[in-house]
Amino acid sequence: MTNTELTASKVKRASVFAASSSAESRNDALKLAAELIEKRRGEILAENNKDLAFAKEAGLAAPLIKRLALSDDKISALVDGLLGLASLEDPNGKVRFKRELDKDLVLSCVSCPIGVIGVVFEARPEALVQIASLCIKSGNCAILKGGREATLSNRILFEIMTDALIRAGLDCDMLALLESREEITELLACDKYVDLLIPRGSNTFVRYIMDNTNIPVMGHAAGVCHIYVDKDADITSASHIVCDAKTQYPAACNAVETVLVHKDVANRFAEEYNKICGDYPQITVRAVGDAAKLVESVEASEEDFGKEFSDNVFTLAIVDSTENAILHINKYGSGHTDCIITENDEAWALFSRLVDSAGVYRNCSTRFADGFRYGFGAEVGISTSKLHARGPVGLDGLVTYKYLLEGSGQTVCDYASGKKKFTHKDL
Repeated sequence: MTNTELTASKVKRASVFAASSSAESRNDALKLAAELIEKRRGEILAENNKDLAFAKEAGLAAPLIKRLALSDDKISALVDGLLGLASLEDPNGKVRFKRELDKDLVLSCVSCPIGVIGVVFEARPEALVQIASLCIKSGNCAILKGGREATLSNRILFEIMTDALIRAGLDCDMLALLESREEITELLACDKYVDLLIPRGSNTFVRYIMDNTNIPVMGHAAGVCHIYVDKDADITSASHIVCDAKTQYPAACNAVETVLVHKDVANRFAEEYNKICGDYPQITVRAVGDAAKLVESVEASEEDFGKEFSDNVFTLAIVDSTENAILHINKYGSGHTDCIITENDEAWALFSRLVDSAGVYRNCSTRFADGFRYGFGAEVGISTSKLHARGPVGLDGLVTYKYLLEGSGQTVCDYASGKKKFTHKDL
């Protein structure tokens, strides 16, 4: 048995008790974690600064360094997020339906934790707290593997989360932290102990996870988000939205990567965009065809469509109809989040029905695709799958359900023979 298997087996044992733990004790753990993060704010920032120094020395790309960096504001947001999550309703024990199959034979469908969730995430150390807290709240256990570049930041935050579990009277084995790259391969073989894997990283990495494990995988391989500026768009609003969706946090998976503009408003959009986006950081536009005449740009290649830049870069193209914009999005998009800017209700109705994405927006930034902004408390990731959970995965995406059947001595042979009949009455 590898060290990772041993760790996973301990977490699996802890999952039985986590599922039966009280909502009060789990909420206490979240509140204690918030207190400890506030108390140890200086230590956290000091460890993060060490990680940043190592990352810069190693020549990591600027978007990765930006994801790695913690700040007072990010730590305050973590504290607020933990307290907000503690105040939410417990997602477990909810009765989805209750049905009388026959007299004194009652079936209930009740929500319950998934069990052990393995999460492999990118450079953002705050993700460790967000993922761990959602798992604690939902009665799940988590095996966490963060990026090597965030090792010291992850260690201190993991220490705080496990300390909070102990102080709340819960099992510290509800959480485990892996640190080496080799442990990822070992984790993929732990299908006896891990119920779900959520990878957060590059398209190539997520595909590698999916192809090399028997554990169910939930997540998204890429965040290729689109904004379509319709012929009936408010052009000033469209320009502001595009700039926000690209520059507010360009490394995020919900940042816009391609802007499509209807030919009838292309010139007006270009004028307004050039006027408004002068106040934003420099954006590189990769344009195709006639779009290259609209704004200062470089020539786009076919590969640029469907690419997640994670930087102040987006592709620009002109389309001649809402239908063609939808075809482009469904061809090149990743099923993450796509938006139409329009004042036309019919165009919105068509777009919302036919765009095959987890998030379909009208007249707002794609950056709203986030568990915290949706009121989920936080998210373990964003899923572009159509099974179980889709979009930002918060508490509801971390529970499954079981069927509880309460009888009084009934046997199937009586129903198979016709001696008794089912009533199937919803209660």
